Amino acid sequence: MAFTLPKLPYAYDALEPYIDARTMEIHHTKHHNAYTTNLNAAIAGTDLDNQSIETILTTLDMNNAAVRNNAGGYYNHNLFWEIMAPKAGGQPTGELAKAINDAFGSFDNFKTAFSKAAATRFGSGWAWLCVHKGGKVEVCSTANQDNPLMPTMQCGFPILGLDVWEHAYYLNYQNRRPDYIEAFFNIINWDKVAELYNNNK
Repeated sequence: MAFTLPKLPYAYDALEPYIDARTMEIHHTKHHNAYTTNLNAAIAGTDLDNQSIETILTTLDMNNAAVRNNAGGYYNHNLFWEIMAPKAGGQPTGELAKAINDAFGSFDNFKTAFSKAAATRFGSGWAWLCVHKGGKVEVCSTANQDNPLMPTMQCGFPILGLDVWEHAYYLNYQNRRPDYIEAFFNIINWDKVAELYNNNK
């Protein structure tokens, strides 16, 4: 069963002015599509064929670069599109808000920690908010297309991820990654993040 490129749940221009339409279109139709195509090629005819993306990632041979890079890229982008939305932002509520306050002391402290993880990730990669069994949350970052589901990552289940590869922001923000990170908080779909938290705590 081949993996397919998911349709976005909103138009390419729906996240403007925070992420521009051209960046979204290129990111989705070129970069994410390439990860999808290359993942299918990497697993074709192997025992990974017909496995779920979660199974592929959690049982990954970390030395298998083709699967590592493309399975990570496929999964990471699927999550990225889901946890953004137009007319979103603000702050989480309910159990997720409590978990963030328990872990970081306040939402502002969480925002600082997450922004630092994203800004200080050298080169390409991702910043994450993850949940551990029992409900504790943690911020971490990974290089390239790695993610917290992979063996040895030890960061929990990813419920929020920010792509800090240059292709995610360079058309609009050039080298101003901190501005892109700040803009991201205006389009986080906290309802979706809370759903992921509640389903995986």
